[in-house]
Amino acid sequence: MARYTGPSCRLCRREGKKLFLKGDRCTSDKCAIVKRNTAPGQHGTSRKKVEEYGRQLREKQTARRYYGVLEKQFKKYYAEAERKPGITGENLLSILESRLDNTVYRMGMASSHKEARQLVLHAHFRLNGKKVNIPSMLVKPGDVITLREASRDSSKIKELIERMQTAVVPKWLDVDRTNVVAKVVAAPAREDIDFDFNEQLIVELYSK
Repeated sequence: MARYTGPSCRLCRREGKKLFLKGDRCTSDKCAIVKRNTAPGQHGTSRKKVEEYGRQLREKQTARRYYGVLEKQFKKYYAEAERKPGITGENLLSILESRLDNTVYRMGMASSHKEARQLVLHAHFRLNGKKVNIPSMLVKPGDVITLREASRDSSKIKELIERMQTAVVPKWLDVDRTNVVAKVVAAPAREDIDFDFNEQLIVELYSK
């Protein structure tokens, strides 16, 4: 399955909630959910009864689209979450939060997951001093993410560093805003995730 390249706002309208896929636009009056809170398509305004399976599917799609993960990747993460001790749903969210692109986003260096993914793909960051360009890499406690020195001269990166100074950082990251360094001090916990997920619905979907 190819990565979705259509309008990001269409995904938010389909799920009926803000997925914050376009950064600052999502918090403005230009947000699609504010302007037109209906599902896309000619039948988007019609009311449909949502069954149990439909709620489970929509929750899975919401999580997948929020983190920018393909279906095959998502299933792998779920299988890994099942193998780990603890609550499967919380394990799944912890794994998704541990992706390198999400870590860059949580540092405050990007306004959206999509922008963070692009920064990683263009190798603007180092993981434990080594070049990385794979957004799906999972970080673990003790890992250190740093900005590549050559990237600091970019006007776009300078803007992002300025943005980073006021960003809210989760407890599992220790961020040095001056030097643009982030250290993973713990695995992401459920209470660190501010998006309103109902992970139990995802577990129910895959348990069938």
